Amino acid sequence: MLKHIHSEKNPQVKQWKKLLSRKERDRSGTFLVEGIHLVEEAVSGNMEVLGIIMNESFELPHSLDYGSIPVTTVTDAITKELTDTETPQGIFAVCKQSEPREVNGKTFLMIDSVQDPGNLGTMIRTADASGVDAVIVGDGSVDIYNPKVLRSAQGSHFHLPVIRGSLSDWIDKLKTAGIPVFGTALENASVYHEASSALDRFALIVGNEGSGINKEILAITDQNLYVPIYGKSESLNVAVAAGILLYYLKAGK
Repeated sequence: MLKHIHSEKNPQVKQWKKLLSRKERDRSGTFLVEGIHLVEEAVSGNMEVLGIIMNESFELPHSLDYGSIPVTTVTDAITKELTDTETPQGIFAVCKQSEPREVNGKTFLMIDSVQDPGNLGTMIRTADASGVDAVIVGDGSVDIYNPKVLRSAQGSHFHLPVIRGSLSDWIDKLKTAGIPVFGTALENASVYHEASSALDRFALIVGNEGSGINKEILAITDQNLYVPIYGKSESLNVAVAAGILLYYLKAGK
C-alpha cells in the first residue's frame, strides 16, 4: 500500500530536503537520487534503498521491481522541494551510503581534489565502462553523493565501489600488493603511450582541474604520465584525459 504525503511541512519531507546538503548526507549516511534511470539502477545495484518517493502523477514502469521497498507519493510542490534541477523528473530514491574499507581489486582510478561535479561523475562512469574495479576519491574533492555527480555518473555508483579516503594511504596499500601506481603530470613525466599497457593490475591518479595532483602524491608514484597536446589548446579536460589513460592502461588502446 502506498503512503501519501501532501504537506511540505511534513517532518519526513524536511528530512528528505536536507539530503541536498553534504552536511546532512554525511550525518545521516544516506543520499537521494532522482530520475527513473537512477532509481532503477539503485534498486538493482549494490546499495540498500530505504525508500522510493514519487510524484502522485508519476506512473511506475512495470520493469521496476521494488519488492518490499516503501513507496511514498507526494504533491508537485513537494517534488519541487526535493530537486536541484529546473524540471523535476518525478521520482526519487533514498539510498544508504556504502563504502567498503577494503577492495579485493586489481585496477583502480584515484582522484585528487577534483572540484567539478560533472568531471567527477564522468570519471566514475568512465571507470565503470572501462572495467576498473574501484574508484578512490581523495580529500578536497567534491562529494561523491552530490546530485550533479550522481547524474553525471549515470548509475555507476551502484556498479562498483566509489570510496572516499586518503590517497597516500591507498598508494601504500596498492604498492604493498604489487600494483603499479601511475600519476599524471606535465613535468618529469613520460608520454602515456611509452608506458606499459594492457595491464591486469594498475592504479591511475588524476588531479585537480587547475593545479593537478598534489606534489607529495606525485613523489610516491611509480611513474608519471601525460597526454600530449597536438593542437593549440592549453590542456585537456581531466575527465577526457582520465578516459584516454584508463583505456590505454587496461586495453593498450
